[in-house]
Amino acid sequence: MKTIAAKGFTIFISLYALLHFISYFAEWPSFELLLSILGIFTLAFAFWLLPFNRAKLQFFLILTAVIILVLTSDSSWNGMIEGLRQMRNLVGLLFIVPMISWVLKEEPYIEEIMSFAHNLLNKSHKFYFGLMAMTQVIAHFLLFGAVPMMYRFIDSFLKEQKGEAWEHFKGTAILRSFALSTMWVISIPSFIFAVEALNATLWKSMLYGFLFAFAGTVLSVIFMSFQEKKYDVDFTSELKVEIDKAMRNSRNTGRWNRDVIEFVFLFISLFGTIFIVHEIWGLEFLLVIPLVIFVWTFLYFFIKKRKESIVSDTKMYFSRGIANQAQQFSILLAAGLLIFSLNQSGVGSYVINGMNYLTAIVPVLNILFLIPFIVIFMGFVGLGPLQAIVLVTGILEGAALPYPPELIVLSVTSGSVISILLSPFVMPLIILSSVNGLSGLRNGLHFNLKFAIVFYCMVQLYIQTVILL
Repeated sequence: MKTIAAKGFTIFISLYALLHFISYFAEWPSFELLLSILGIFTLAFAFWLLPFNRAKLQFFLILTAVIILVLTSDSSWNGMIEGLRQMRNLVGLLFIVPMISWVLKEEPYIEEIMSFAHNLLNKSHKFYFGLMAMTQVIAHFLLFGAVPMMYRFIDSFLKEQKGEAWEHFKGTAILRSFALSTMWVISIPSFIFAVEALNATLWKSMLYGFLFAFAGTVLSVIFMSFQEKKYDVDFTSELKVEIDKAMRNSRNTGRWNRDVIEFVFLFISLFGTIFIVHEIWGLEFLLVIPLVIFVWTFLYFFIKKRKESIVSDTKMYFSRGIANQAQQFSILLAAGLLIFSLNQSGVGSYVINGMNYLTAIVPVLNILFLIPFIVIFMGFVGLGPLQAIVLVTGILEGAALPYPPELIVLSVTSGSVISILLSPFVMPLIILSSVNGLSGLRNGLHFNLKFAIVFYCMVQLYIQTVILL
Protein backbone atom coordinates (compact mmCIF):
# COMPACT_ATOMS: atom_id res chain seq x y z
CA MET A 1 0.00 0.00 0.00
CA LYS A 2 2.85 2.39 0.81
CA THR A 3 4.29 1.75 -2.65
CA ILE A 4 1.03 2.86 -4.26
CA ALA A 5 0.95 5.93 -1.98
CA ALA A 6 4.54 6.83 -2.92
CA LYS A 7 3.82 6.49 -6.63
CA GLY A 8 0.61 8.49 -6.33
CA PHE A 9 2.38 11.26 -4.42
CA THR A 10 5.22 11.34 -6.96
CA ILE A 11 2.81 11.59 -9.90
CA PHE A 12 0.67 14.38 -8.44
CA ILE A 13 3.47 16.55 -7.05
CA SER A 14 5.32 16.16 -10.38
CA LEU A 15 2.23 17.27 -12.29
CA TYR A 16 1.76 20.14 -9.81
CA ALA A 17 5.32 21.38 -10.41
CA LEU A 18 5.05 20.92 -14.19
CA LEU A 19 1.74 22.77 -14.39
CA HIS A 20 3.15 25.57 -12.25
CA PHE A 21 5.85 26.27 -14.84
CA ILE A 22 3.48 25.88 -17.79
CA SER A 23 0.80 28.15 -16.31
CA TYR A 24 3.36 30.90 -15.74
CA PHE A 25 3.85 31.26 -19.49
CA ALA A 26 0.34 30.16 -20.58
CA GLU A 27 -2.18 31.91 -18.33
CA TRP A 28 -5.38 29.91 -18.73
CA PRO A 29 -7.97 30.06 -15.92
CA SER A 30 -8.54 26.31 -16.10
CA PHE A 31 -4.86 25.77 -15.25
CA GLU A 32 -5.31 27.58 -11.92
CA LEU A 33 -8.20 25.33 -10.90
CA LEU A 34 -6.34 22.21 -12.06
CA LEU A 35 -3.30 23.25 -10.01
CA SER A 36 -5.44 23.40 -6.87
CA ILE A 37 -6.99 19.99 -7.62
CA LEU A 38 -3.51 18.51 -8.02
CA GLY A 39 -2.63 20.09 -4.65
CA ILE A 40 -5.58 18.31 -3.03
CA PHE A 41 -4.51 14.93 -4.43
CA THR A 42 -0.90 15.60 -3.44
CA LEU A 43 -1.91 16.20 0.17
CA ALA A 44 -4.19 13.16 0.17
CA PHE A 45 -1.39 10.85 -1.00
CA ALA A 46 1.07 12.51 1.40
CA PHE A 47 -1.21 11.69 4.36
CA TRP A 48 -1.51 8.14 3.04
CA LEU A 49 2.25 7.80 2.64
CA LEU A 50 3.52 9.44 5.84
CA PRO A 51 3.21 7.96 9.34
CA PHE A 52 1.11 10.05 11.69
CA ASN A 53 4.05 11.52 13.61
CA ARG A 54 5.39 13.00 10.35
CA ALA A 55 1.98 14.23 9.18
CA LYS A 56 0.47 15.68 12.35
CA LEU A 57 1.96 19.14 11.76
CA GLN A 58 0.41 19.32 8.29
CA PHE A 59 -2.91 18.14 9.71
CA PHE A 60 -2.79 20.87 12.38
CA LEU A 61 -1.94 23.58 9.82
CA ILE A 62 -4.75 22.53 7.49
CA LEU A 63 -7.28 22.21 10.32
CA THR A 64 -6.36 25.67 11.62
CA ALA A 65 -6.64 27.15 8.12
CA VAL A 66 -10.05 25.56 7.53
CA ILE A 67 -11.39 26.84 10.88
CA ILE A 68 -10.16 30.36 10.13
CA LEU A 69 -11.69 30.30 6.63
CA VAL A 70 -15.04 28.96 7.90
CA LEU A 71 -15.20 31.68 10.57
CA THR A 72 -13.98 34.62 8.50
CA SER A 73 -14.56 33.94 4.80
CA ASP A 74 -17.72 34.14 2.71
CA SER A 75 -16.60 31.11 0.73
CA SER A 76 -14.28 28.79 2.62
CA TRP A 77 -14.08 26.40 -0.36
CA ASN A 78 -12.83 29.12 -2.70
CA GLY A 79 -10.36 30.14 -0.03
CA MET A 80 -9.00 26.61 0.20
CA ILE A 81 -8.71 26.39 -3.58
CA GLU A 82 -6.69 29.61 -3.73
CA GLY A 83 -4.64 28.70 -0.66
CA LEU A 84 -3.39 25.50 -2.31
CA ARG A 85 -1.68 27.66 -4.95
CA GLN A 86 -0.01 29.96 -2.44
CA MET A 87 3.25 28.01 -2.33
CA ARG A 88 3.44 27.02 -5.99
CA ASN A 89 6.72 28.92 -6.52
CA LEU A 90 8.43 27.16 -3.65
CA VAL A 91 7.09 23.75 -4.70
CA GLY A 92 8.56 24.31 -8.17
CA LEU A 93 11.87 25.38 -6.66
CA LEU A 94 12.11 22.45 -4.23
CA PHE A 95 11.19 20.04 -7.00
CA ILE A 96 14.12 21.10 -9.21
CA VAL A 97 16.89 22.13 -6.78
CA PRO A 98 17.90 18.54 -5.77
CA MET A 99 19.13 18.03 -9.34
CA ILE A 100 22.22 20.11 -8.50
CA SER A 101 23.42 17.31 -6.24
CA TRP A 102 23.59 15.00 -9.26
CA VAL A 103 26.39 17.17 -10.64
CA LEU A 104 28.27 17.48 -7.37
CA LYS A 105 28.69 13.73 -6.88
CA GLU A 106 30.13 13.11 -10.35
CA GLU A 107 33.66 14.14 -9.38
CA PRO A 108 35.59 14.32 -6.05
CA TYR A 109 35.36 18.11 -5.98
CA ILE A 110 35.38 18.55 -2.18
CA GLU A 111 38.33 16.21 -1.61
CA GLU A 112 40.34 17.95 -4.30
CA ILE A 113 39.56 21.41 -2.93
CA MET A 114 40.78 20.29 0.51
CA SER A 115 43.95 18.89 -1.03
CA PHE A 116 44.55 21.98 -3.18
CA ALA A 117 44.07 24.39 -0.24
CA HIS A 118 46.25 22.42 2.18
CA ASN A 119 48.48 25.42 2.97
CA LEU A 120 45.41 27.37 4.08
CA LEU A 121 44.13 24.54 6.29
CA ASN A 122 47.25 23.56 8.24
CA LYS A 123 46.10 24.97 11.58
CA SER A 124 42.95 24.09 13.51
CA HIS A 125 41.35 27.54 13.30
CA LYS A 126 42.12 27.76 9.57
CA PHE A 127 40.73 24.30 8.95
CA TYR A 128 37.59 25.10 10.95
CA PHE A 129 37.09 28.34 8.99
CA GLY A 130 37.69 26.53 5.70
CA LEU A 131 35.24 23.76 6.63
CA MET A 132 32.57 26.35 7.41
CA ALA A 133 33.25 28.25 4.19
CA MET A 134 33.09 25.07 2.12
CA THR A 135 29.84 23.98 3.76
CA GLN A 136 28.23 27.31 2.84
CA VAL A 137 29.41 26.91 -0.75
CA ILE A 138 28.08 23.35 -0.90
CA ALA A 139 24.76 24.58 0.56
CA HIS A 140 24.27 26.44 -2.74
CA PHE A 141 24.06 23.03 -4.40
CA LEU A 142 22.60 20.71 -1.77
CA LEU A 143 20.59 22.93 0.62
CA PHE A 144 20.35 21.08 3.98
CA GLY A 145 21.71 17.99 2.18
CA ALA A 146 25.06 19.74 2.72
CA VAL A 147 24.85 18.76 6.42
CA PRO A 148 25.05 14.94 6.02
CA MET A 149 27.32 15.15 2.97
CA MET A 150 29.88 17.41 4.64
CA TYR A 151 29.71 15.44 7.89
CA ARG A 152 30.32 12.14 6.10
CA PHE A 153 33.18 13.71 4.17
CA ILE A 154 34.88 15.21 7.22
CA ASP A 155 34.19 12.08 9.30
CA SER A 156 35.92 9.92 6.70
CA PHE A 157 38.71 12.51 6.44
CA LEU A 158 39.15 12.38 10.25
CA LYS A 159 38.21 8.73 10.74
CA GLU A 160 40.81 8.18 13.46
CA GLN A 161 39.69 11.18 15.52
CA LYS A 162 36.82 10.31 17.88
CA GLY A 163 35.33 11.64 21.11
CA GLU A 164 33.23 14.62 22.17
CA ALA A 165 35.95 17.18 21.38
CA TRP A 166 36.13 16.11 17.75
CA GLU A 167 32.35 15.75 17.43
CA HIS A 168 32.02 19.30 18.75
CA PHE A 169 34.63 20.42 16.22
CA LYS A 170 32.94 18.72 13.26
CA GLY A 171 29.31 19.18 14.27
CA THR A 172 29.41 22.87 15.17
CA ALA A 173 31.37 23.78 12.04
CA ILE A 174 28.85 22.08 9.75
CA LEU A 175 25.63 23.04 11.55
CA ARG A 176 26.62 26.66 12.15
CA SER A 177 27.81 27.15 8.60
CA PHE A 178 24.63 25.71 7.10
CA ALA A 179 22.53 27.87 9.44
CA LEU A 180 24.50 30.96 8.38
CA SER A 181 24.00 30.07 4.71
CA THR A 182 20.24 30.68 5.13
CA MET A 183 21.05 34.39 5.45
CA TRP A 184 22.52 34.86 1.97
CA VAL A 185 22.55 31.78 -0.30
CA ILE A 186 20.25 32.48 -3.24
CA SER A 187 19.23 28.86 -3.79
CA ILE A 188 18.04 28.47 -0.16
CA PRO A 189 14.23 28.66 -0.58
CA SER A 190 13.58 30.40 2.75
CA PHE A 191 15.98 33.24 1.93
CA ILE A 192 14.77 33.93 -1.59
CA PHE A 193 11.13 33.68 -0.49
CA ALA A 194 11.69 36.24 2.29
CA VAL A 195 13.39 38.60 -0.18
CA GLU A 196 10.58 38.41 -2.71
CA ALA A 197 7.70 38.41 -0.20
CA LEU A 198 9.04 41.53 1.52
CA ASN A 199 10.00 43.27 -1.75
CA ALA A 200 13.61 43.61 -0.65
CA THR A 201 16.48 44.30 -3.03
CA LEU A 202 18.23 40.99 -3.62
CA TRP A 203 21.83 42.19 -3.81
CA LYS A 204 21.46 44.27 -0.65
CA SER A 205 19.87 41.38 1.22
CA MET A 206 22.61 39.02 0.01
CA LEU A 207 25.29 41.54 1.03
CA TYR A 208 23.81 41.95 4.51
CA GLY A 209 23.47 38.20 4.86
CA PHE A 210 26.96 37.47 3.56
CA LEU A 211 28.60 40.00 5.89
CA PHE A 212 26.85 38.53 8.93
CA ALA A 213 27.52 34.98 7.74
CA PHE A 214 31.20 35.94 7.54
CA ALA A 215 31.05 37.60 10.96
CA GLY A 216 29.27 34.53 12.33
CA THR A 217 31.97 32.29 10.87
CA VAL A 218 34.71 34.35 12.54
CA LEU A 219 32.73 34.31 15.79
CA SER A 220 32.43 30.53 15.54
CA VAL A 221 36.20 30.18 15.06
CA ILE A 222 36.72 32.23 18.23
CA PHE A 223 34.32 29.98 20.15
CA MET A 224 36.10 26.91 18.77
CA SER A 225 39.47 28.22 20.00
CA PHE A 226 38.11 28.45 23.54
CA GLN A 227 36.66 24.95 23.23
CA GLU A 228 40.00 23.58 22.05
CA LYS A 229 41.61 24.88 25.24
CA LYS A 230 38.72 23.55 27.32
CA TYR A 231 39.00 20.04 25.84
CA ASP A 232 42.83 20.21 25.99
CA VAL A 233 43.14 18.58 22.55
CA ASP A 234 45.74 19.56 19.94
CA PHE A 235 43.57 19.63 16.82
CA THR A 236 46.33 21.10 14.65
CA SER A 237 48.86 18.26 14.90
CA GLU A 238 46.26 15.60 14.09
CA LEU A 239 44.83 17.62 11.20
CA LYS A 240 48.27 17.97 9.59
CA VAL A 241 48.63 14.18 9.46
CA GLU A 242 45.31 13.76 7.65
CA ILE A 243 45.99 16.66 5.25
CA ASP A 244 49.29 15.06 4.24
CA LYS A 245 47.44 11.82 3.49
CA ALA A 246 44.88 13.70 1.34
CA MET A 247 47.67 15.34 -0.67
CA ARG A 248 49.25 11.98 -1.40
CA ASN A 249 45.91 10.57 -2.56
CA SER A 250 45.04 13.50 -4.82
CA ARG A 251 44.55 12.65 -8.50
CA ASN A 252 45.87 16.11 -9.50
CA THR A 253 49.59 16.24 -8.82
CA GLY A 254 50.55 19.24 -10.95
CA ARG A 255 50.47 22.94 -10.16
CA TRP A 256 46.88 23.31 -11.35
CA ASN A 257 44.07 21.24 -9.95
CA ARG A 258 41.63 20.48 -12.76
CA ASP A 259 38.78 19.52 -10.41
CA VAL A 260 39.05 22.77 -8.44
CA ILE A 261 39.02 24.85 -11.63
CA GLU A 262 36.02 22.89 -12.89
CA PHE A 263 34.16 23.40 -9.61
CA VAL A 264 34.77 27.16 -9.66
CA PHE A 265 33.54 27.31 -13.24
CA LEU A 266 30.41 25.32 -12.36
CA PHE A 267 29.67 27.61 -9.42
CA ILE A 268 30.10 30.81 -11.42
CA SER A 269 28.24 29.49 -14.45
CA LEU A 270 25.21 28.42 -12.43
CA PHE A 271 24.70 31.44 -10.22
CA GLY A 272 25.98 33.92 -12.78
CA THR A 273 23.44 32.62 -15.29
CA ILE A 274 20.64 33.03 -12.73
CA PHE A 275 21.43 36.74 -12.32
CA ILE A 276 21.89 37.29 -16.06
CA VAL A 277 18.57 35.67 -16.94
CA HIS A 278 16.82 37.69 -14.23
CA GLU A 279 18.31 40.96 -15.49
CA ILE A 280 17.58 40.31 -19.18
CA TRP A 281 14.03 38.92 -18.94
CA GLY A 282 12.95 40.34 -15.59
CA LEU A 283 11.54 37.02 -14.36
CA GLU A 284 11.15 36.55 -10.62
CA PHE A 285 13.96 34.63 -8.95
CA LEU A 286 11.68 31.87 -7.68
CA LEU A 287 10.99 31.04 -11.33
CA VAL A 288 14.45 31.76 -12.76
CA ILE A 289 16.38 29.59 -10.29
CA PRO A 290 14.66 26.23 -11.01
CA LEU A 291 14.57 26.80 -14.78
CA VAL A 292 18.29 27.66 -14.92
CA ILE A 293 19.17 24.72 -12.65
CA PHE A 294 17.22 22.33 -14.88
CA VAL A 295 18.97 23.43 -18.10
CA TRP A 296 22.39 23.75 -16.42
CA THR A 297 22.21 20.20 -14.99
CA PHE A 298 21.36 18.60 -18.31
CA LEU A 299 24.04 20.65 -20.10
CA TYR A 300 26.64 19.40 -17.61
CA PHE A 301 25.86 15.74 -18.33
CA PHE A 302 25.63 16.41 -22.08
CA ILE A 303 29.05 18.10 -22.18
CA LYS A 304 30.55 15.38 -19.96
CA LYS A 305 28.95 12.72 -22.22
CA ARG A 306 27.45 10.89 -19.25
CA LYS A 307 24.04 9.93 -20.51
CA GLU A 308 23.92 6.83 -18.31
CA SER A 309 24.50 8.88 -15.15
CA ILE A 310 21.68 11.33 -15.74
CA VAL A 311 19.30 8.54 -16.76
CA SER A 312 20.05 6.61 -13.55
CA ASP A 313 19.82 9.77 -11.41
CA THR A 314 16.47 10.69 -12.98
CA LYS A 315 15.10 7.18 -12.42
CA MET A 316 16.26 7.23 -8.81
CA TYR A 317 14.74 10.65 -8.20
CA PHE A 318 11.33 9.71 -9.58
CA SER A 319 11.31 6.26 -7.99
CA ARG A 320 12.38 7.26 -4.48
CA GLY A 321 13.75 10.82 -4.21
CA ILE A 322 10.49 12.71 -4.67
CA ALA A 323 8.53 10.49 -2.28
CA ASN A 324 11.24 11.01 0.35
CA GLN A 325 10.39 14.72 0.27
CA ALA A 326 6.68 14.13 0.95
CA GLN A 327 6.89 15.73 4.38
CA GLN A 328 8.52 18.91 3.06
CA PHE A 329 6.14 19.31 0.13
CA SER A 330 3.03 18.61 2.20
CA ILE A 331 4.10 21.07 4.93
CA LEU A 332 4.61 23.71 2.24
CA LEU A 333 1.13 23.20 0.79
CA ALA A 334 -0.42 23.18 4.26
CA ALA A 335 1.52 26.30 5.30
CA GLY A 336 0.38 28.06 2.13
CA LEU A 337 -3.21 27.29 3.00
CA LEU A 338 -2.72 28.71 6.50
CA ILE A 339 -0.97 31.84 5.21
CA PHE A 340 -3.82 32.54 2.79
CA SER A 341 -6.42 32.09 5.55
CA LEU A 342 -4.49 34.37 7.91
CA ASN A 343 -4.16 37.08 5.27
CA GLN A 344 -7.86 36.82 4.41
CA SER A 345 -8.91 37.03 8.04
CA GLY A 346 -6.68 39.95 9.02
CA VAL A 347 -5.07 37.96 11.84
CA GLY A 348 -1.68 39.11 10.59
CA SER A 349 -2.53 42.71 11.42
CA TYR A 350 -3.51 41.66 14.96
CA VAL A 351 -0.13 39.97 15.38
CA ILE A 352 1.67 43.10 14.17
CA ASN A 353 -0.49 45.29 16.40
CA GLY A 354 0.26 43.01 19.36
CA MET A 355 4.00 43.33 18.80
CA ASN A 356 3.64 47.10 18.39
CA TYR A 357 1.72 47.23 21.67
CA LEU A 358 4.51 45.31 23.40
CA THR A 359 7.17 47.63 21.99
CA ALA A 360 5.13 50.64 23.15
CA ILE A 361 5.16 49.28 26.72
CA VAL A 362 8.91 48.62 26.59
CA PRO A 363 10.38 51.65 24.76
CA VAL A 364 13.78 50.07 24.09
CA LEU A 365 12.13 47.33 22.03
CA ASN A 366 10.95 47.46 18.44
CA ILE A 367 9.42 44.86 16.18
CA LEU A 368 12.76 43.84 14.65
CA PHE A 369 13.88 42.76 18.14
CA LEU A 370 10.92 40.39 18.36
CA ILE A 371 10.70 38.89 14.86
CA PRO A 372 13.62 36.43 15.36
CA PHE A 373 11.93 35.01 18.46
CA ILE A 374 8.80 34.16 16.44
CA VAL A 375 10.91 32.15 13.99
CA ILE A 376 12.79 30.50 16.87
CA PHE A 377 9.53 29.59 18.61
CA MET A 378 8.18 28.04 15.40
CA GLY A 379 11.36 25.97 15.17
CA PHE A 380 10.73 24.54 18.62
CA VAL A 381 7.20 23.46 17.63
CA GLY A 382 8.54 21.58 14.61
CA LEU A 383 8.46 24.12 11.77
CA GLY A 384 11.68 24.15 9.78
CA PRO A 385 13.33 27.42 8.65
CA LEU A 386 11.50 27.39 5.31
CA GLN A 387 8.04 26.86 6.77
CA ALA A 388 8.66 29.29 9.65
CA ILE A 389 9.87 32.05 7.36
CA VAL A 390 7.00 31.40 4.95
CA LEU A 391 4.52 31.91 7.79
CA VAL A 392 6.27 34.92 9.31
CA THR A 393 6.81 36.75 6.03
CA GLY A 394 3.27 35.82 5.00
CA ILE A 395 2.12 37.86 7.99
CA LEU A 396 4.66 40.66 7.55
CA GLU A 397 4.16 41.25 3.82
CA GLY A 398 0.74 42.75 4.45
CA ALA A 399 2.02 45.11 7.14
CA ALA A 400 3.44 48.58 6.46
CA LEU A 401 6.57 48.43 8.63
CA PRO A 402 8.64 51.65 8.80
CA TYR A 403 11.95 49.86 8.18
CA PRO A 404 13.98 49.04 5.07
CA PRO A 405 12.85 45.61 3.81
CA GLU A 406 16.46 44.40 3.76
CA LEU A 407 16.67 44.94 7.53
CA ILE A 408 13.46 42.97 7.99
CA VAL A 409 14.91 40.12 5.90
CA LEU A 410 18.06 40.24 8.05
CA SER A 411 15.99 40.06 11.24
CA VAL A 412 13.88 37.16 9.95
CA THR A 413 16.83 35.14 8.66
CA SER A 414 18.81 35.67 11.88
CA GLY A 415 15.90 33.96 13.65
CA SER A 416 16.21 31.13 11.13
CA VAL A 417 19.92 30.74 11.96
CA ILE A 418 19.22 30.43 15.68
CA SER A 419 16.29 28.07 15.13
CA ILE A 420 18.50 25.70 13.12
CA LEU A 421 21.24 25.84 15.77
CA LEU A 422 19.05 25.17 18.79
CA SER A 423 15.83 23.35 17.94
CA PRO A 424 16.10 19.53 18.06
CA PHE A 425 12.93 19.36 15.94
CA VAL A 426 14.21 20.93 12.69
CA MET A 427 15.61 18.84 9.86
CA PRO A 428 19.30 19.98 9.75
CA LEU A 429 19.78 19.24 13.46
CA ILE A 430 17.86 15.96 13.23
CA ILE A 431 20.07 14.87 10.33
CA LEU A 432 23.28 15.85 12.13
CA SER A 433 22.21 13.89 15.21
CA SER A 434 21.42 10.86 13.06
CA VAL A 435 24.90 10.81 11.52
CA ASN A 436 27.07 11.69 14.54
CA GLY A 437 25.10 9.73 17.15
CA LEU A 438 24.72 12.59 19.65
CA SER A 439 21.33 13.77 20.90
CA GLY A 440 19.58 16.75 19.37
CA LEU A 441 19.82 18.62 22.67
CA ARG A 442 23.59 18.07 22.82
CA ASN A 443 24.21 19.03 19.19
CA GLY A 444 21.86 21.98 19.58
CA LEU A 445 21.41 23.74 22.91
CA HIS A 446 24.50 22.32 24.62
CA PHE A 447 26.97 23.09 21.83
CA ASN A 448 25.42 26.25 20.37
CA LEU A 449 23.41 28.21 22.96
CA LYS A 450 26.17 30.69 23.89
CA PHE A 451 27.10 31.16 20.25
CA ALA A 452 23.44 31.78 19.33
CA ILE A 453 23.03 34.42 22.06
CA VAL A 454 26.14 36.31 20.99
CA PHE A 455 25.15 36.06 17.32
CA TYR A 456 21.66 37.42 18.03
CA CYS A 457 23.14 40.36 19.97
CA MET A 458 25.62 41.06 17.17
CA VAL A 459 22.92 41.19 14.48
CA GLN A 460 20.57 43.25 16.64
CA LEU A 461 23.33 45.70 17.52
CA TYR A 462 23.72 46.47 13.83
CA ILE A 463 19.98 46.58 13.07
CA GLN A 464 19.18 48.88 16.00
CA THR A 465 22.13 51.14 15.22
CA VAL A 466 20.93 51.57 11.62
CA ILE A 467 17.39 52.33 12.85
CA LEU A 468 18.63 54.93 15.33
CA LEU A 469 20.83 56.63 12.76
